[in-house]
Amino acid sequence: MAIPFLIKLCPGIQAKLIFLNFVRVPYFIDLKKPQDQGLNHTCNYYLQPEEDVTLGVWHTVPAVWWKNAQGKDQMWYEDALASSHPIILYLHGNAGTRGGDHRVELYKVLSSLGYHVVTFDYRGWGDSVGTPSERGMTYDALHVFDWIKARSGDNPVYIWGHSLGTGVATNLVRRLCERETPPDALILESPFTNIREEAKSHPFSVIYRYFPGFDWFFLDPITSSGIQFANDENAFLPPCSVKHISCSLLILHAEDDPVVPFQLGRKLYNIAAPSRSFRDFKVQFIPFHSDLGYRHKYIYKSPELPRILRFPPLVQGIPGEVGTRAPALSVIRHLKEHEDVSLVPPFLRPARHPGDVPGERTRMPAGQAEEALADLRRPPPVAGSTGFCGQRGGRACGPLSLLLPLNLRSCWEDSDRAFWPSAS
Repeated sequence: MAIPFLIKLCPGIQAKLIFLNFVRVPYFIDLKKPQDQGLNHTCNYYLQPEEDVTLGVWHTVPAVWWKNAQGKDQMWYEDALASSHPIILYLHGNAGTRGGDHRVELYKVLSSLGYHVVTFDYRGWGDSVGTPSERGMTYDALHVFDWIKARSGDNPVYIWGHSLGTGVATNLVRRLCERETPPDALILESPFTNIREEAKSHPFSVIYRYFPGFDWFFLDPITSSGIQFANDENAFLPPCSVKHISCSLLILHAEDDPVVPFQLGRKLYNIAAPSRSFRDFKVQFIPFHSDLGYRHKYIYKSPELPRILRFPPLVQGIPGEVGTRAPALSVIRHLKEHEDVSLVPPFLRPARHPGDVPGERTRMPAGQAEEALADLRRPPPVAGSTGFCGQRGGRACGPLSLLLPLNLRSCWEDSDRAFWPSAS
């Protein structure tokens, strides 16, 4: 009985429970050394958006540049943003740091698909300095976005928010649209409608949800602390109310998400889809069946993710990549050009391969490489679609294909520069 009164009298406690920035998992990692997490094509930066605020930033270059990135300094990484590869600014959720396990795995997947990935810890998270607040987190994201745009030229920049990061993402994109500099697309993974609805649906609140005065004890202190993260209001109020978000939108949500209920993501989509603010832009909702077990933070495991990221807003503006061609082509072309398994970055290799010592690779004989490439050029059968991601069809199985994760095997380019059809 004392907990509701304690939270009501000390709203700061509720803010800490929302941010969970004091939870650093995994704890014993050096954020200055992303290579310790298997990201040996990543550079650690520090940016200063305001006085007394410092942000720790990681920049992962496309996997095709893995070998070239070895030993390079920050200036090389900054210059690389002006290349022809698109960029994703990733905004993580609460708790942990930019070095969280599931976050690192997502960076690897996106890098393997040909994207630059720039991510950072908000003020008060990880090794970033400052006091957390919704306003401060949004300003941090705006500063990093502007830093990217100052170096990326005309390359497309996409904003990807996860969980609490979706609130930061819509705050950011709303401000970018207000100043008429919208991103090329917004991707929301496991989003909620607003923080009050999420707090009411969170498993931590289950024992108090039906407590008389729940809103007054638990939800009002959140509002009084200046925390709203109103994804629904940021993006989808009528045009007469605010300048709203005006860019393409992709929502990803797992049916079995225990942290942000699936129905909140669906509700957000149902608000957005008919909105006049999106009449000139693509809006897509991708559900993941509960049988897949992706829950709150494992959507990166989906072998369908490369196909999903080929939806038009994520391939427009990429030189030579028109229509349905994916950024994964850069990695694929590299492998086909060299026909050399020793050039495959370690993080793209399986843990074990027949006849190999784990973690080691040797040069494939030329004849075997030609045979593998011919095998990979044979289109696999297309999986039937039930409306959910994760349907698994046949996959190429040549020697070289074993070195590719599922999300690249299904994207192998045929000799006539046409992709195999994929389930949709």
